[in-house]
Amino acid sequence: MNQHLASSVGPVDSVDSLMALLADCEDCWDTPDRSGDPVDILDHGLQVAAVLAEWHPDDEELQVAGLVHDIGHHLMPGDEAGHGEYGAAAVAALLGPRTARLVALHVPAKRYLAATDPHLALSPESARTLACQGGAMTPEEAAAFERDPDFSAAVALRRADDAGKVVGLRVPPLVHWRRAVARVAAAAADQRGRGL
Repeated sequence: MNQHLASSVGPVDSVDSLMALLADCEDCWDTPDRSGDPVDILDHGLQVAAVLAEWHPDDEELQVAGLVHDIGHHLMPGDEAGHGEYGAAAVAALLGPRTARLVALHVPAKRYLAATDPHLALSPESARTLACQGGAMTPEEAAAFERDPDFSAAVALRRADDAGKVVGLRVPPLVHWRRAVARVAAAAADQRGRGL
């Protein structure tokens, strides 16, 4: 993770703080002028988490990463290239390294899919921001990304990201996710306590 980014975003230090931050993402958009995706950051995160719960019911870290993956848009509005890193830096201490890493990897996963999936259908906003995020990966970058231990989960999060932009879609509300967030945070604290 970029150390400058990590040092410029304060960590979220409790489940209550994270739930409050997510609640603050209601009526907050990925672009300051609301010209981007058609749902607010909270609704988008809830949709992505719901998709991941269906696709990967046994991976709560991935589901919670989906829930929080775009909070960087709220923390640092207008920074399309850095929003994944900002979000990851904010949640790393609370949710652990894997969940934070998946948040950071959702942008490279878009670049990977842009390079490798000829049927990829990006929203107009995601297509617009691809260039400022580095564009499609080169063949060498894609091959390196495929060797990443979190490759499959990062691609799943990105595919859910693309699917989670439906106006009016009914999904479980934020309160539904509190227990999952608490379990992921408790597991991360346990790992820290065991020096893992």
